Amino acid sequence: MIFFAETDKGKRRRMNQDYVYGTDQPIGALDDLFLLADGMGGHKAGDYASRYLVEELKKYFANTSSGPVVRLLQKGIESINAELYMLSRENESLSGMGTTLVAAVIEQEVMTVANIGDSRCYLIHGNTIRQITRDHSYVEEMVERGMMRRGSPEYLRARNIITRAVGIEPTVEADFFEIDLSEGDFVLLCSDGLFNMVDNESILSIVRDDSSIQDKGRALIDMANINGGRDNIGVVLIDPFHKEVTE
Repeated sequence: MIFFAETDKGKRRRMNQDYVYGTDQPIGALDDLFLLADGMGGHKAGDYASRYLVEELKKYFANTSSGPVVRLLQKGIESINAELYMLSRENESLSGMGTTLVAAVIEQEVMTVANIGDSRCYLIHGNTIRQITRDHSYVEEMVERGMMRRGSPEYLRARNIITRAVGIEPTVEADFFEIDLSEGDFVLLCSDGLFNMVDNESILSIVRDDSSIQDKGRALIDMANINGGRDNIGVVLIDPFHKEVTE
């Protein structure tokens, strides 16, 4: 397994509120762990929320000893959500803070994904790209109800309104997905600063290019900035079955 994990401030934002983490080594009871959070809130609150969530989840999982992956993720998210909510209530400068989360754990050929908000997980399989997660956003709820068309002007105007986030309520519910992986697949976790700037066909073309994982990841960020860079850009790109070539 090899991976790329990086964020970029983009061209328009003064602060980077995206935060990422990745390890291909065991962490507590988990075989590996990949996290991406996109913070929201005035001043430094969004930056604080995303960083706190990721760093505290790392500590939480490092102290786990056993259990099903979904249950471990669920308990960890619930615990840190409660902490963030209390901090926002106790500290006026952090009031209203929140953050999205997309997390992935890969065990052999099965990937478990958790998401809250509109940060996404994609699976690149062969010449196809598929969104695994479902956005917790106003526009996607309207599309699901048949009240809005994806890509319409009203969709584009309201696509930054999310309906679920970590830290804004005493409790939070994550969605979970289990996906079978096969050799040659790539997994992409990203914030809206990438997928709002780079279309699926371009993402697929970059990921399928014959270059290193680091070059692929940086090319995704570069393309988002070339296309306007209107938001922070968070990217975690994983090649789960990569094998080192030895001579």
